[in-house]
Amino acid sequence: MRLQRQAVCVSLGLLLTAGLSMAQSANVYVGVATATDDSNGLSYDTFGDGTLFGTPKLSGVFPKIGASLMWSPHLGVGADVTWRASRTDYAGLLYRPTFYNFDAIWAPISTKRFEPEIHAGVGGMRLGFSYKSTNCDPFGGCQTTDQAVENSSHFQWHLAAAARIYVTDHVFVRPGIDYHYVHNLFQFASNNVPEYSMSVGYSFGRGQ
Repeated sequence: MRLQRQAVCVSLGLLLTAGLSMAQSANVYVGVATATDDSNGLSYDTFGDGTLFGTPKLSGVFPKIGASLMWSPHLGVGADVTWRASRTDYAGLLYRPTFYNFDAIWAPISTKRFEPEIHAGVGGMRLGFSYKSTNCDPFGGCQTTDQAVENSSHFQWHLAAAARIYVTDHVFVRPGIDYHYVHNLFQFASNNVPEYSMSVGYSFGRGQ
């Protein structure tokens, strides 16, 4: 999961580096979000001992990072990644979801202080499962580690609406609403996952 986030972050960096000289402006942002989905209502005998564990709702605090390149005042491309800040319980295991996507961007209007964005693209969702294991010995004492069990990856369609609201010529706040349609998301109640976020960012090349 960490490698996946690093790969997306590298992709964001390459997007900016490769395209900045040809783009009219570039934007980077970081923030917090939450993504929600209901429990599928199922219970599992996770450890094969007859004890049933229920499945949770999808919720929690998600850090978010993203970047975009605007080829004109109205058209551009972008990418972002959102992941749950901490692992939490899923049917006796721990899990952490990660969303990532690559989008085309349309900005219907562009003013000095306000630039709305409509995103449409594709990406993926990854669910990484693990459990805590404690090992003790008389010399090193006890150590608790996360042991990875498996992961589940899903293709997703992505739509979003956001707005860059500029507090200076380059610094902006960015409220956003994302819609993830995640194929075969059987771990939860629905393939439809809404996300709500608030970010802060910086624009390069704007107004030059």
